Amino acid sequence: MPHDDSPSSPQRCAWARTDPLLASYHDAEWGVPERDSRALWEKLMLDGFQAGLSWLTILRKRDAFRAAFEGFVPETVARFTPADVERLMQDAGIVRSRAKIEAAIGNAKAYLAMQAAGEDFSDFVWGLAGGQPVVNTTGHVPTQTPLSEVMSKALKQRGFKFVGPVIVYAWMQATGIVDDHAPDCHCHRSHRRA
Repeated sequence: MPHDDSPSSPQRCAWARTDPLLASYHDAEWGVPERDSRALWEKLMLDGFQAGLSWLTILRKRDAFRAAFEGFVPETVARFTPADVERLMQDAGIVRSRAKIEAAIGNAKAYLAMQAAGEDFSDFVWGLAGGQPVVNTTGHVPTQTPLSEVMSKALKQRGFKFVGPVIVYAWMQATGIVDDHAPDCHCHRSHRRA
């Protein structure tokens, strides 16, 4: 179903104009600064599952992912067993990639290891970004940046997988670490009240 692009419809980033689900996600979530560690981790896992697929595919499956991964609670996911991997491989509601499923379980363990070492996930990622959203003022949206490369490397050093600089950049955009709304988008910071 095509998205309503009538004159009364607000101007959005181009990628959010093709589907009502994308438009809703764009308006309510994408680029909104997320500071909750668990929510940041969940979104990073979903971006890892997106690799090679469209974000719309993941959005359509997000509720099924949340059910399959028991709410993306890292303490729960870290205890998943090989039997859970097989259960997830049979779940048609999610992306059935063994490597991505096993990475999510390993990433839960990496998240908990950071926590055990006194390193809060939100403080860690936001600290690398300087504590505030990085505002893109160029109008050009890259696929990765020096910051996403640094963050990717830091995550890999902590044991994370499926966190290359392109995936990390998409996640940074989604979680508001980077503000990449197009200048003419109604969500661009120039159109919002401080």
